[in-house]
Amino acid sequence: MPRRPLQTAAAALVGLGLVVLPATAASAHVRVIPETTAAGAWTVLTFRVPNEKDAATTTKVVIDLPTDTPLSHVGTRPVPGWTAEVQTGKLPAPVDVEGATITEAPLHVVFTASADAAIGAGQFQEFELQVGPLPAAGTDLLLPAHQTYSDGTVVDWDEPTTGAEEPESPAPELKVTAAEGDDHQAAASPTAAASSASSSSSSDAGLWFGVAGLVVGAAALVVALVTGRRRQVQP
Repeated sequence: MPRRPLQTAAAALVGLGLVVLPATAASAHVRVIPETTAAGAWTVLTFRVPNEKDAATTTKVVIDLPTDTPLSHVGTRPVPGWTAEVQTGKLPAPVDVEGATITEAPLHVVFTASADAAIGAGQFQEFELQVGPLPAAGTDLLLPAHQTYSDGTVVDWDEPTTGAEEPESPAPELKVTAAEGDDHQAAASPTAAASSASSSSSSDAGLWFGVAGLVVGAAALVVALVTGRRRQVQP
C-alpha cells in the first residue's frame, strides 16, 4: 500500500489537534459568557473557571459585582457540591437606577466547594448568575474573580483590559450593548433570560461534541490505514 495516504491521514489528525489545542489554551483564564448583552435586559452570566495548578484544586470562587452601576437582582444556579452566597451591602454612594435611588445592592457572590466537588487539575467548572436589569449601553461591567486553591493561594483575576494586549490576570468583563427590538424583549424578564442561556449552553456543548467526534474519527482512520498496510505486506 502506498505510504502517501497514511501520511495524509496522520497530517489531518495533527491538523485537527492544532485546531483544538489553541482553543483550549485561550480559555485558560476565568472569563464570563456572554461578553456583550443588551441594555436594560435580564441575562444569565456564565463564569468559566479552569483549574491551572497540577498539585492543587480550586475550592472557592468569589465574584465581585459593580458598585457604580449596581445590579438590582442577582440569582445563582445550583452547582452540585458547591454552596452559593450572594452578599448584599451598602454602596459607596447612592446610585439612581431607572428613577429609583439605590443605597444597597449585591456586592459579592461566593461559591464554596465540598471536598469532593473541588475543581481538579485539567478540569473546569461553570457558575451561572441571573442578573438584571443591565445598565445603559456602552457600559463596561468589570467583574473581578478571586480563585482560592487548596494549597492556600489565591489568584486575583482583576486587571482591566485597556488595550489590544491582554493583561496577565484579566478580569472577566461584560460590555453592555444597545437594545435591539425583539432581542431586548426576549431578555426582558428573568424567565426569558434563563431560557435563552439554557439554549446557548446546549449549542456550545454540541459544538464541542462535534469537534471531539472529528478527532476520534481521524484517529480511527489512521489506525485502519496502518492495519491495512500491515496486512498488505504479510506473505
